[in-house]
Amino acid sequence: MKSAVIVFPGSNCDRDAAVAIEGITGQTPAMIWHKETELPDGLDLIVAPGGFSYGDYLRCGAIAARSAIVPALKREADRGVAVIGVCNGFQVLCETGLLPGALLRNAGLNFVCRPEPLEIANANSRFTAAYQGRREVVFPIAHHDGNYVADEDTLDRLEGDGRVIFRYRDNPNGSARDIAGISNEMGNVLGLMPHPERAVDLLHGGDDGVGLFQSVLEAA
Repeated sequence: MKSAVIVFPGSNCDRDAAVAIEGITGQTPAMIWHKETELPDGLDLIVAPGGFSYGDYLRCGAIAARSAIVPALKREADRGVAVIGVCNGFQVLCETGLLPGALLRNAGLNFVCRPEPLEIANANSRFTAAYQGRREVVFPIAHHDGNYVADEDTLDRLEGDGRVIFRYRDNPNGSARDIAGISNEMGNVLGLMPHPERAVDLLHGGDDGVGLFQSVLEAA
C-alpha cells in the first residue's frame, strides 16, 4: 500500500502515523511537507496527523487548511483515495470542507487525555471492515478542541447515510450525538478525534487501531 503523511508546522503525531503504517503495511509512507504542491502518484492512503498545526491560532486547523498541499489533497480525495484526518487532522479536514461540521472547545473546557472506549457505529465502512463484527474499540484521546458540532440537518444526514463511523461510549468533550468520527459522502475520507495510530502495539497499551489501517490496506 502506497501512503503519505502530510506534515504541518506543529504536527506532533506525524511520526506516530508513519510508524503505525509501516508496521502494518511493511511500506514506509512518504512524508510530505505542507508547502509542497503535489502528492506522489498512485497513493492508496493519505494521513493528516494530529498535533497543533500553526499553534492552533485563529481556529484549530484553519491556517493549515490553506496550505499549498491542500488542493492536491482535495484532488486525491475526489478521485477516491482514502484520507484519514486524526485529531488536528480532523479539524483540518473540516476546515478544508472535505468533511462537514466543526470542532469546538471541549464542553468542560479541559484538555482530555486517556484511553477512550468507542462504538464502531458503521462496521461496513472502508475504515472498519477488518474488525469483522466487533462493536467496540479503545483508542487514546488527547485534545482540547474535540467537541464536534453541526446543524441538525447535517447530523441527520450523517446518521441516515451511515457516515457516523465511531461514537464515544463516554462522551469526553460534548460532541453532538456522541460523534467521534465521520466520513464524507463517498466514504473514502475519515475524520476522528481519537488516535488509532497510538493503538497499534500491545506494549503501548492496546492494538485496537490495527484494524482501522488493516481495513484500508484490504480495500486497497
